[in-house]
Parts: sequence; C-alpha cells; structure tokens
Amino acid sequence: MAAYLTLDDLVRRFDRAEILDLAEDKDDDTGETIDQVKVDNAIQDATGEIDSALAGGGYRLPLASVPAILTAYGCDIARYRLYDNRATDQVTKRYDDAIKALRSIASGMLKLGLPKVDDDITSAGDVVMMPGRRSFPGGVF
Repeated sequence: MAAYLTLDDLVRRFDRAEILDLAEDKDDDTGETIDQVKVDNAIQDATGEIDSALAGGGYRLPLASVPAILTAYGCDIARYRLYDNRATDQVTKRYDDAIKALRSIASGMLKLGLPKVDDDITSAGDVVMMPGRRSFPGGVF
C-alpha cells in the first residue's frame, strides 16, 4: 500500500521554511525541527478526505499505487490543515479546488484509471432459456 503523501512531499511542493513555520517543534531550541506529529495529523486528515472520495467513487482501497494528482491534492489539503485558521486566500483556494476534484472523483465525473470494486465481479456464465418444459423445485412439469 502506498501513502498519498509524506512530509518530504510537502517540503518539495511548498518549501521547508513554510512547513517549518506551520509546524515548528516547540521542544527544539534551535527552531529548525518540524513537528512530525503535527504534520502526521494533517496528513491523516488529508488521507481521510481522499479515502472517502475514492470509496465513494467505488475505488478499491488501499491503492496499490498512488497517482501523482492524489499526492498534489493531499498536499494542498494537509497544508490547509496546517495553516488552521490563518490560511491565506491562495491556500484556501487550493484546498477548495482539491475538495472539488475529490467530489468529482466520488461522483464518477473524474476518472483515475484505477481498478474499482466492481471490477472484481465476474459472471457465473450465460443464462439459456429453453421453451417447452418448466422446471420447479421438486421435479419437472
């Protein structure tokens, strides 16, 4: 099972200084350590939003591999969560756009090209109708 995003994904996408500002480890006197617990909580929130959309869209969870677009949406959601009540207009817009995309996935309007739960259903075979004799439990009439 692949994770949607990691701390490294957030740092690559938004810069270490921004993530440090949002999740500084207050127990570190240097002011250079990111609070992994705070980041993990934001990542869990993003993961929950993504899982909910994928499950609603009929996708089989957990995913074997993660499309890059889900990592991008996850980063936008986690970043918004880290900002908490100080989110800028740009951060809020990116969050809103990610949520709209996830709703499109859930509704089936946006396809990810991944296996769905229904893909596991197989047919038991063809049904053949034959005129004439009728069979009922207990014998033929």
